Amino acid sequence: METNKENSVRIQTSFLNAAEKKALTWLAERLPKWTDSDMLTFVGHVGAVIIALGFILANYSVHFLWLSILGFVVNWYGDSLDGTLARVRKQQRPVYGFYIDHTMDAINEALMFMGAGLSPFMRFDLACVILVVYLMLTLNVSMNAHLKGEFRLTYAKLGPTEFRLICILACLILIGVKSLRDYTLVVPWTAGVLELHILDIIGAVILLALTVIYFITIFQDARYYNKIDPKHKNG
Repeated sequence: METNKENSVRIQTSFLNAAEKKALTWLAERLPKWTDSDMLTFVGHVGAVIIALGFILANYSVHFLWLSILGFVVNWYGDSLDGTLARVRKQQRPVYGFYIDHTMDAINEALMFMGAGLSPFMRFDLACVILVVYLMLTLNVSMNAHLKGEFRLTYAKLGPTEFRLICILACLILIGVKSLRDYTLVVPWTAGVLELHILDIIGAVILLALTVIYFITIFQDARYYNKIDPKHKNG
């Protein structure tokens, strides 16, 4: 079955989906004619660069996290509007759009997670592990888009926009609450102890949630594919 994200059934059940869809359509209908989806994809990439830069510069001042907050808004604008614009103008490019969108998503996610890991608030190794699990989940979504004709954008009522809002909230907490910013949890470890800051703890919770979602998803998907593609009996 030949399919991809553009002609797969989009499963979007996040808390903000209905309101966000209306807002994105309203914005897309009012964009200048000279704008196109590629430009918006690039804007989303610029947003990811700004996010990473803000996290890294937070080594000098926590107030650089305002730059990361701006980056999340810019990333949402470009990443969410590029596909919407194509659909509103009926200019979908299923093959090219699928390739460019997924390629840039992977690059942007790497920038954002590694930027967080290079900040003073999160361990770099933890950020990389979260990135790996997130990319594994993304890969599973892409396989299902091809095999099942479903492109799942949300899990547990949370989608990319909700996760951006969670990250913005975490940045605001780090900026405004010094006691939480300075909090350190010491955890015994094989090589001694681990010192975890508040963003490490939030990241660990997110990692646990992503891991659980991933294994539940692949278990359910494997059962489904085994049912529609059973073993053939010899003879």
